[in-house]
Amino acid sequence: MTEETKTNRPDAARNEQASENSAETLASALEGSQATDAAEAPVAEPDPTEALKAENAELRDRFLRMAAEMENLRRRTERDVKDAKSYSVAGFARDMLAVSDNLRRALDAVPADVRDNADQTLTTLLEGVQMTERSMLSALERHGVKKIEAEGEKFDPNFHQAMFEIPNADVPNNTVLQVVQAGFTIGERVLRPAMVGVSKGGPKAEAQHGTVEASEKAQS
Repeated sequence: MTEETKTNRPDAARNEQASENSAETLASALEGSQATDAAEAPVAEPDPTEALKAENAELRDRFLRMAAEMENLRRRTERDVKDAKSYSVAGFARDMLAVSDNLRRALDAVPADVRDNADQTLTTLLEGVQMTERSMLSALERHGVKKIEAEGEKFDPNFHQAMFEIPNADVPNNTVLQVVQAGFTIGERVLRPAMVGVSKGGPKAEAQHGTVEASEKAQS
């Protein structure tokens, strides 16, 4: 190996080390420049218009919910007031119906032939009892108490109470043929169901209706 070769090897090593140091220095400088640029870049601020829109939508939703709650409260209050007016006299009306029933029993206790041949005193008495009964029922009706018209109607357990059955093949089954005690409603509620006698042995209205439908379908 010549002296020239020995002399050039350290120089090459020094040159290579210098190149590596320069590359590291350049990389550090670039990183520092990027970090500075990132730090100096302006931060995007939120759009105040979008924030106002979101706040407005939230307030509108709260207002609609509050308005709906107030409307429901108003309706409940009106219904409670209406029910209080309609049903506050229910107990009193039921007691008055008992008095009316006694007046009717007193009238029915007088036979027809006795009534036809009654003297002036008895006739006046009977007329007074009838007028009292009518006046009482009229007063109750002014307060929402109405009589249930049951005779001739189809039996409805919501309004009628069956006391006995009457064999009758000429009318549909479960038809009210006799009213033992009149029923009354107050508002939309039943104050007292009508006590009735219903028919038995007649045709069923549902069966007749089904037969008609079946016949119509067969013809079509």
